[in-house]
Amino acid sequence: MKHKEPMPERLEIQKKIRELEAAGGESFYIDVEPDPPGHPLTPEEVDYLQVRFSSKWHSFWARRLAALAQRHYRRSLHMRVVGEENLAGIHGGAILTSNHFSKYENLAVKEVADRVPGRHRFYRVIKGSNYFIPGVIGYLMKHCDTLPLSTNLKTTRLFSEALTEILQKDGLVLIYPEQAMWWNYRKPRPFKPGAFFYAAKCGVPIIPIFVTMEDQDEPDEYGFPKQSYTIHVMPPIYPDPNASLRENERRMMAENQRLCSEKYREVYGCEICYRQA
Repeated sequence: MKHKEPMPERLEIQKKIRELEAAGGESFYIDVEPDPPGHPLTPEEVDYLQVRFSSKWHSFWARRLAALAQRHYRRSLHMRVVGEENLAGIHGGAILTSNHFSKYENLAVKEVADRVPGRHRFYRVIKGSNYFIPGVIGYLMKHCDTLPLSTNLKTTRLFSEALTEILQKDGLVLIYPEQAMWWNYRKPRPFKPGAFFYAAKCGVPIIPIFVTMEDQDEPDEYGFPKQSYTIHVMPPIYPDPNASLRENERRMMAENQRLCSEKYREVYGCEICYRQA
């Protein structure tokens, strides 16, 4: 059932976003929605490369379920890809980056991954706490080619090894450099370097994506205007083989940030102004 009035819970989230934006700095990376109960994932709980038969089985069905969801939200959110020509030169593994504002926008990124030439498998890096979400979304989080993070050092080592192998085997991996999800937030936020570190380390390009939104005439499940997504694919950013890992990381991150900021100004017609505390 759709709500005619905005849900109080979502109004509180919007308020928290305004407060964090005003605080600035590290506040940009704080989550605004509560995590489900959980714990740091241990090596026994994850199977990043899907070696076990049970992992392969669940992944098979989860990908088909995700395909149905993608088809539905492609229509519901009026998804439109702009800049597909920028994918023509991608011939191996790559890291895709995007702004993080909805539990559905990873499906928008999948629209881009589906247009990359050749055969590629699409993976998503997720918070470890998402592994414990109940229901259908939780099933997808656990089994649909996801790479959960963990503060457990042994698990982190396995994550790094798996991500490297996936990229070497022409996989496409979505990493959110903004880290936290801020619901329906339209501005680009400062980046964390993880995506660019792995791109430089593995010698693969970054495919920068910035999703812009426009209100539809009907409400979403929270009583706010449903959004339409335009998915902007910008020119890929390649590591320089003559530069150090750190130099590549910094340069690629700065270029990705610049492209997103320029796209925001172009689409919304305004400067990126953050509230002051």
